[in-house]
Amino acid sequence: MNNALIDYILHLADTNLILAQRNAAWCGHGPILEQDIAITNISLDLLGQSRNFYQYAATLIGNDATEDSLAYLRTEREFKNCLLAEQPNGDWAQTVLRQFFFSAYLFLLYEKLQNNKDEQIAGIAAKALKEVTYHQRWSSEWVVRLGDGTEESHQRMLHAIDELWRYTGELFIAADYETAAGFDIALLKEDWMKKVTTVFEEAALPVPENVFMQTGGKTGIHTEHLGFILTELQNLQRTYPNAEW
Repeated sequence: MNNALIDYILHLADTNLILAQRNAAWCGHGPILEQDIAITNISLDLLGQSRNFYQYAATLIGNDATEDSLAYLRTEREFKNCLLAEQPNGDWAQTVLRQFFFSAYLFLLYEKLQNNKDEQIAGIAAKALKEVTYHQRWSSEWVVRLGDGTEESHQRMLHAIDELWRYTGELFIAADYETAAGFDIALLKEDWMKKVTTVFEEAALPVPENVFMQTGGKTGIHTEHLGFILTELQNLQRTYPNAEW
């Protein structure tokens, strides 16, 4: 069993699952109907990506592991999602900025992984890349719209940057399992910064400098927010084990 590969796949699955769960909270609460539907569809795309990764991880783990057991029966310390994914939705500005940071990152990641020697990972990445291309365009347009909009929307974007930027560094700091599995995630940082800088310039937003980066999520050290997310996410399965529709 390749434990490093399994941990890496779980990391990808966990990050997408937690981000999907966060975004799904906007269902029925979006600023306008069209964007309510958009953020909900993005949540479903991310959930589908997480399912594909969980299913692959389950086949590698064996021992009756399933996508459901990996999503619903693991504890907070066992989750390997990036800290950025678990940060609160805040207002619409904070939500779309968080999505933009992730979409820019996932686009570059999947673009690389679609050529991976592991056919399962390559296939999942190739399919997901089509979805993330839309996510990146949608979220970047909102960053520009709010950053270069009204005085209030601009201030809200500045606040969102203050809240979230400190969690972006972890995206490019490889965990041991990423290194062992042969994924040099640091190579994506330069292109990610270029994309972010381009969008921020159009949005009249500053790119922060010399910010201390928070880490730990990839190895199970999370903020206080993840526990609350998992309580809600896992409640049905833990209250009624093996429940089925």
